[in-house]
Amino acid sequence: MKAVMSEVPPELLEWRRHIGADRHDEVWDGVLHMGPEPSISHQHLEGRLIAWLWRHWDAEGNRVLPGVGVTRPGVRSWIHDYRVPDISLLTSQGAAREVGDTHLEGGPDVVIELRSPGDETYDKLGFYCAVGCREMWVIDRDTRAVEIYAPDGELQPQRRLADADGWHRSALGIELRTVEQRLEVQFSGRGDTRQRMP
Repeated sequence: MKAVMSEVPPELLEWRRHIGADRHDEVWDGVLHMGPEPSISHQHLEGRLIAWLWRHWDAEGNRVLPGVGVTRPGVRSWIHDYRVPDISLLTSQGAAREVGDTHLEGGPDVVIELRSPGDETYDKLGFYCAVGCREMWVIDRDTRAVEIYAPDGELQPQRRLADADGWHRSALGIELRTVEQRLEVQFSGRGDTRQRMP
């Protein structure tokens, strides 16, 4: 269910902050988007993917950051326009800059969104292109279907197609595909790193 309020009462914001319900909130050009708590299956898939990334990819300057706010470069007050991808992947050569202990300014190399029915995942892709993300991975929470997008020349998200074996290849050297409604992930051509997730 969606709800629109012309003005959010301060006591509602304080209550959400107090109980921790605001950790999935985002602000889009000054408009508050209150995201629901992720389902158990969402959290389970996210945890398994993060564990694989930490074990195999988070090294030598690479960073895996779950649930960190991303904003445009050069903004004065980031809290008025930011998105929170489920997972952000950063390389040492990437454009994203960690600001204090609060958020990223500029796009991570990759943002990962685990899509739930009726959420705003696809509405966020244009923002991620505009802030400088190299890729956006969208993984359907229920079917485990994988989509990889990258900005085109107009900074619009352009979907990349999978290869004949169903692998979606990332510029980071990671491959993802869906097999029998389960997510498989590996380094490109390295079956020894392959893991099938529930």
